[in-house]
Amino acid sequence: MSTTSDNSTGISRRKARHIEVCVARTDRTIESGSTGFESIKLPHRALPEISFDEIDLDTFFIDRMVKLPIFISCMTGGSSEGHRANKELARAAQELRIPVGMGSHRILFEHPELFEHFYLRPLAPDVPILSNIGAVQVRDIPHADLIEMNKRLEVDAQVIHLNPAQELFQESGDRDFRKLREAIARFIEASPLPVIVKETGCGLSPQEALDLAGLGAAYVDVAGHGGTSWILVEAARGEEQEWQEAQDFRDWGWPTAEILLHLRGEPRLEGRLLASGGIRTAMDVAKALSLGASLAGMALPLIRAVIEGGSAAVVSLIRQIEKNLRRVLLLTGSRTPGDLRRLPIRIVK
Repeated sequence: MSTTSDNSTGISRRKARHIEVCVARTDRTIESGSTGFESIKLPHRALPEISFDEIDLDTFFIDRMVKLPIFISCMTGGSSEGHRANKELARAAQELRIPVGMGSHRILFEHPELFEHFYLRPLAPDVPILSNIGAVQVRDIPHADLIEMNKRLEVDAQVIHLNPAQELFQESGDRDFRKLREAIARFIEASPLPVIVKETGCGLSPQEALDLAGLGAAYVDVAGHGGTSWILVEAARGEEQEWQEAQDFRDWGWPTAEILLHLRGEPRLEGRLLASGGIRTAMDVAKALSLGASLAGMALPLIRAVIEGGSAAVVSLIRQIEKNLRRVLLLTGSRTPGDLRRLPIRIVK
């Protein structure tokens, strides 16, 4: 007979394996391919008419200014390695003064003794912290319990993630995705905190992004194809047959840049659009901003950095990205990230 403890151990083992798969350098490649950003070209200015010292990357997010238009996307939790990673990512976020998301805290509703794995506020007192729960849990867990947990965690916003593709490749994953839209709408109405709705690497269709904004989501994170494929992460944990079955879905989903292109200039999403999914470089960040995103999120490069070198490695990586992002702004004649959104971009084949 299975027990609650067995369930906790199973979840923890799965979360630990997720990290192992993401960090490992094997022939089972878990990144899904093109984001579409390679087709986006920003205009070079030989006469930018600004000083490098004028460039200001401060960005408004939720209810405050953060120092960069970059956030640490929701990644991991529920295992000892995930616990350490969450803490180190929070320390890096505090030093950088950027937002940080945590992995799904679903496990806390069955195992409250793991609370310290997710309680990041003492380590990041001055930056936005984002809790994270799946849409199925938003449907199935009483909303009062979700709201109370957010109070205890002292977070600034609730992320709701959508991951039907991942669940289909996860042993004992969810198979019933009915009434999620209704549950999200009810939770948004009840929540005292802003709600961010995101996909997890297969992308939101442009219409879904608009629909979620219409439901009252404070931000919509497109989380498109081109970065980590959670289909492939789940399949990489299994036998060769599961891995081969997943290859049919290696290119599944909406590329990040394609979604942003469809939504560029959409007034209903002005200031409410986030971009993640394959963001790897300063150029990716700049292109995402030029396509309308307020901030760009990163996950896989940061989990690899934090496992290999702790918070210092994360800070070093993002500082390198910041340096090149400032160069991009100068070379396009942009003083702020907002100026990038007004650039006349080119699309090339």
